[in-house]
Amino acid sequence: MRLSLSPALLGTALIGLALTGCSFGPKVPASLLALPSTAQVQPGTARSASDGQAILIGVPGVPAELGALRIPVRTTPTEIAYVKDAQWTDAPARLFRNLLAETVTARTGRVVLEPRGANVTPGLRLGGRLQSFGLDAATRMAVVTYDASLARGKTDTVATRRFEARVPVTTEDGPTIASALTQAANQVATEVATWIGG
Repeated sequence: MRLSLSPALLGTALIGLALTGCSFGPKVPASLLALPSTAQVQPGTARSASDGQAILIGVPGVPAELGALRIPVRTTPTEIAYVKDAQWTDAPARLFRNLLAETVTARTGRVVLEPRGANVTPGLRLGGRLQSFGLDAATRMAVVTYDASLARGKTDTVATRRFEARVPVTTEDGPTIASALTQAANQVATEVATWIGG
């Protein structure tokens, strides 16, 4: 018995066969990297805040090299590379913001509001820019640099401060660098929480 296909069905079948061996997008590593906070809010902890008492923590701005899910390596003052086979679970800016929110909540006792969906007026607004969040190849240091800005109440006054932490990296692989960045990020977040105060 001879099977015949119409030109339309034959074209569809050929396209399906061609796509079978293709993969879309970059290869995803076997595991992804997280950025946990070392200052955890205990289960069952309840807090409340009225207008003017909570703090709003925004997602920081970032330079172009931190727009990806990968770990940047500054090889020279003008050149950036990325760590091979290392990828975060989310954008570095959002991971850092979440770590910062958890740390501030745990260490200050304040209610921390999400950037969207807040139903009360915050008494404090923390914003800023995550300038560095990667490896400095020349010094073999994981570097986290956060330029914070803090507005209190309804005043027009804004306080700014640069926070930076550097942690040595012994092996230049994804998990080791991510661990050093986590340590540095937690150090910065702790200093920011102290700066904000309870």
